[in-house]
Amino acid sequence: MFFEQIYDKTLAQASYIVSCQVSKEAIVIDPKRDVDTYLQIAKANNLNITHVAETHIHADFLSGSRELVELTGAKLFLSDEGGVDWQYEFPHIGLKHDDVIPIGNLTLKVMHTPGHTPESISFLLTDHPATDRPVMLFTGDFVFVGDVGRPDLLEEAAGVIGSKEIGAKQLFESLKMFKSLPDYIQVWPGHGAGSACGKALGAVASTTVGYEKIRNWALQYEDFEAFKDELLKDQPEAPYYFAMMKKLNKVTRNLLTEVPNHPIVGVDNIPVHAIVVDTRNKFEFANGHLPKSINIQNNNSLANWSGWMLPYDRPLILVAEEGNKEEITRKLMRIGMDNVQGYIVDIGNNLKPSKIVDAEYVKSQLETGESILLDVRNTTEFKKAHIQGAKHHFVGHLAKVLPNLDKDAAIIIQCQSGDRATIATSYLEKLGFTNVTNYSGSMLDWLAKGNQVVN
Repeated sequence: MFFEQIYDKTLAQASYIVSCQVSKEAIVIDPKRDVDTYLQIAKANNLNITHVAETHIHADFLSGSRELVELTGAKLFLSDEGGVDWQYEFPHIGLKHDDVIPIGNLTLKVMHTPGHTPESISFLLTDHPATDRPVMLFTGDFVFVGDVGRPDLLEEAAGVIGSKEIGAKQLFESLKMFKSLPDYIQVWPGHGAGSACGKALGAVASTTVGYEKIRNWALQYEDFEAFKDELLKDQPEAPYYFAMMKKLNKVTRNLLTEVPNHPIVGVDNIPVHAIVVDTRNKFEFANGHLPKSINIQNNNSLANWSGWMLPYDRPLILVAEEGNKEEITRKLMRIGMDNVQGYIVDIGNNLKPSKIVDAEYVKSQLETGESILLDVRNTTEFKKAHIQGAKHHFVGHLAKVLPNLDKDAAIIIQCQSGDRATIATSYLEKLGFTNVTNYSGSMLDWLAKGNQVVN
C-alpha cells in the first residue's frame, strides 16, 4: 500500500492519497483545489488516480475534487446521506453507510458519521494482503486529534437555524460507533490545530482510536446534555467565507485546473472598483502603503483573513513581491477567491505611513479619555483578559458590522500581537475613519511592560 498525507498549513487542512501498489490505482480523499500536488505525487510514484472522494460538503476550503476528476478521468465518490437538503448537485457515485470502494487490493468501507454535517461520512481502510482487519480511518471533520467537528457551523455560517442542536445529537450517536472500533486503528483527520472546524484540535498529524478514547474530551461524556453544553461552548467565530464554500462545494461551478498567472499592473492602472490588498509584512506596510489599501499579510493566515474581510464580487489587486505571486494565488484559490485582477510589485513613492503608538501612549489616552481603545481579538480572548476600558469588536466582523463609533473619533486598535490590529486599522481607514492609530505591540507588549488586565 502507498499512503501519503498532504497538509496545507494555511488552512490546517489534510488530504490523502492512498494506492494499491499492485494495481497502481490511487484514491485521493478531500483534495485541495490546486490539484497539481496530487498529479505530481502520482507521477513520481507511477500511480494512476482512478478514484476521488470527499468526507462531506466542506465549509472551510473549496474542494478540488472536480478539478482532479476533470484532469484524470477518475470516478468521483460522494456522500448520498443526510437527506434531500444535503445532496451534491452534480454527477457522482453516491455513497451510503456500509458501501465499499475497492482500490485494487484495498477497500474503503463507508461509515455514515453525521454531526459536524448531516451527510458526513468516514472511510475505514483495509489493506487485504496484510490483514482482513481495518487499519486506518479517514474521519474528515468527524473526529480530530483531541477534538471533534463542531455541529454549529451550519447555523453560524450558513444560517440553518436549529441545526446545531440536531447536529450535537447526531454527533453524540456517531461517537458511540467510533468508540466501538478497535483501539489499534489509525485515525487520519481532515484538519489540525488552527482550523475553525473545532476548538481544541491537536497539532500532531494523526492518532488512534484507543488514544482518542483516553484523551479526547468529547469521548469522556456519557450524558448527552453535558456533552452538548461543552461541545457548543467557546467555539471560535465562524469565518464569513464558510457560507460561500458550503454553496460552491455543493453546486456546479467553474473549474480551475491550473494555477492562474495573474498580470503585474502599475499603480496607475488599478480598476476603479478594485480593492487593493497589501500582502507585505505589517512593518513594511506601516512604513508606507497605498492609500485605502488593506493589509493582510502573506503568512499562514492569509486565506483565513481574506475570507473574513474580502468580498467575492469585487476585483482584487494585490501588492506583493513578484516572487510571492504564485504562493498567494494558491492560497486564495483554495477558498475560491478567483477575482484577482493583478499584482502590484512596485508601489512607488506616493505612500501613506501608519500611525503606530506604544503602551505609554495607550495608558495616557485611557486616563484622559481622549481615545477609544478597540480590542479586535475574538470573544474568548477578550473574556479571558483585556485592558480595562477597552471596547470589543472582533476584527472579522468589521466586514459586515462596524463598531458604533463616529468616523472622526480617536480610536486606538489593539489585538494580541499586532497582526489583526493592522488588518483592522487599515480596513477602518479604507472606510473613511479619519483618526485611527495602531497599537502594534498589542496585548503581548502590554503584558511585557507589566501592565494590568481585567476579565
